[in-house]
Amino acid sequence: MRTIPGTARQRGFALLIVLWTMALLALIGTRITAAGHAETQLVTNLRANAIAEAAADGALFEALFHFMDGSAGHWAADGLAHRVVMPQAQVAVTLVDESSKISLNNAPPPLLRGLLQALGVNKQLAALLTREIVDWRSRSLRPHIPGATGLVYKAAGRDWGPPNRPFRTVNELGMVLSMTPQILDRLRPYLSPYTYSTPNPNAAPPLIRAVLAEAAAEGLNSLGFDAEPTLTITASAVSAGGGRFTRRAVIRLNSTAATVPNLPQFFVLRWDQATE
Repeated sequence: MRTIPGTARQRGFALLIVLWTMALLALIGTRITAAGHAETQLVTNLRANAIAEAAADGALFEALFHFMDGSAGHWAADGLAHRVVMPQAQVAVTLVDESSKISLNNAPPPLLRGLLQALGVNKQLAALLTREIVDWRSRSLRPHIPGATGLVYKAAGRDWGPPNRPFRTVNELGMVLSMTPQILDRLRPYLSPYTYSTPNPNAAPPLIRAVLAEAAAEGLNSLGFDAEPTLTITASAVSAGGGRFTRRAVIRLNSTAATVPNLPQFFVLRWDQATE
């Protein structure tokens, strides 16, 4: 049989095209499979995290129920962890009484200064920080001498100055002119922007009790105690699929709801995902 010139070459070229096509299809198939696995894993992770978030929210309200429970099932707002087991997750819950802390927005300057000194801040810096904190939260535009006005912040290279309104979070203290991250870390457990009274000594930690005793010895008057309990509840959940979520809420109870119909039992002051 006679071979037509060029036929063998054409067949070889066609075979090469077929092989390249098969390789390309195999590569596309591998990519599609890998993408499918990645999407499946993404969906699995989203589901695990959603379960953890739902479990954290549920455990938070369970903790609130236990706090309001006057029986043996009562949970105290003492910062100790409680374990809540859900069908597909486990949650660690803590309750902290904000009334055990010093009011960031209403504490008299001597109380703030005493807290700073009790935390190891030297007398001069404690006095300066106290004036700057009061200038930040004060509605008056006249600074304490020698306080810090917006011009002083600008001269220090800051793009902000005292807003002359209450602090919204403790972390906002980090924007005060002379504040350092180290001092803020020491202050954070002892201050609250959600209370406006003197800390309850029965619930306060030893350091605050000592600061209160020293202030009282200097003639500082009490601001009274909060009638409405305010709690910070933190619920950290881990789902069976490895999802993690931490919910932190600040909730103020409404004591009048027990005697007046149709009133809410509590008010949510803050509700967010904790990242620290």
